Amino acid sequence: MKTDQNKVVSITYELREKNKDGEVLETVTSESPLTFILGVGALLPAFEAKLTGLEEGDAFDFILPTADAYGDYSENAVVTVPKEVFMVDGVLQEEMLYEGNTIPMMDEEGNKLNGVVTEVKEDHVVMDFNHPLAGMDLCFQGKVIEVRDATASELEHGHVHDQ
Repeated sequence: MKTDQNKVVSITYELREKNKDGEVLETVTSESPLTFILGVGALLPAFEAKLTGLEEGDAFDFILPTADAYGDYSENAVVTVPKEVFMVDGVLQEEMLYEGNTIPMMDEEGNKLNGVVTEVKEDHVVMDFNHPLAGMDLCFQGKVIEVRDATASELEHGHVHDQ
């Protein structure tokens, strides 16, 4: 069966920065494959496009340029946040304020975003809201290990259900 819209696809892959010789960023094995419904918008459109039309057992090897992945790194996404934002019931949540910690937050429009603490100062915290893979070309090498039709319930909910 070929990968196509509304098919449940399971893949294994190794993700490297830039090219086949780049730093390994992620490895997804057959013990815990990435399983998703193709075409529901859960993954990068360019990633899904590269997988469309493959069959179970097919290998893939492609590079997503920065523009087709998570875009350029933006200095405008590094912001200073007053420490009072991290107060709950009048108590500063200091245990979450350390360099490297990822904190889920919301912008003024209610959009959920993750920010990484890059610096903690006396009265503010510097946070980076860029995607961790922003500014990188991404090289994927992997294999399609299973393709099946999505159930009506999976399509209705927009995600794969445990079977």
